[in-house]
Amino acid sequence: MFIGEYQHNVDNKGRLIIPSKLREGLGENFIMTKGLDNCLFVYPKPEWHILEEKLKSLPLTSRDARAFVRFFFSGATECELDKQGRILIPANLRNHSKLEREAVIIGVGTRVEIWSKEEWDIYNEDDSLSYENIAEKMAELGI
Repeated sequence: MFIGEYQHNVDNKGRLIIPSKLREGLGENFIMTKGLDNCLFVYPKPEWHILEEKLKSLPLTSRDARAFVRFFFSGATECELDKQGRILIPANLRNHSKLEREAVIIGVGTRVEIWSKEEWDIYNEDDSLSYENIAEKMAELGI
């Protein structure tokens, strides 16, 4: 399970250090793709395969399902850690996430998310996402 929040910088070549506490769970090769809320989703291969099977089961007749599958798979890339524990984030994914210099890497249970610090700060300032509001909605879902 991935937990925690870490801050690192993206270098001039688009490389980012993955925190050592997250590396073990990701393995040597893993999948990164466009995420929701202007971030990147990073999955260890076993979790990616579970998600892939779920997405493949969506009906082709649903326009929304086709759009979501395209969004997710078109941005996906296989990543490999270098000897310093860095990954190279492709330009299209850096553009999607507005990632330029400062990055926030968070553990979110079964995946890791990579945010630009600016987008992460904006996300956390959203009043509709206050912990109280979220807690009320989770209670409605039985959590």
